[in-house]
Amino acid sequence: MSKVCTLTGKRSMKGNHVSHSNRKTIRHFQPNLLKKRLYVPEEDVWIEVKLAASTLRTINKKGISAVLKEAKDKGFIKF
Repeated sequence: MSKVCTLTGKRSMKGNHVSHSNRKTIRHFQPNLLKKRLYVPEEDVWIEVKLAASTLRTINKKGISAVLKEAKDKGFIKF
């Protein structure tokens, strides 16, 4: 199971651990993913999605319909 937000496409990033001696080793920054059930009132259905916490805040701000429409336009979801 990949660590990708289904609505925004947010993925893990790579960066460096930098030690006191300034040596650099690769590390990964993982998104804060949550599995949530959301109700879509326009279609009268419950959907289960894997979201980043920042996406959940965006849903609270814009509404589920607007976020689903943006995700569909960007090609992250197909239905």
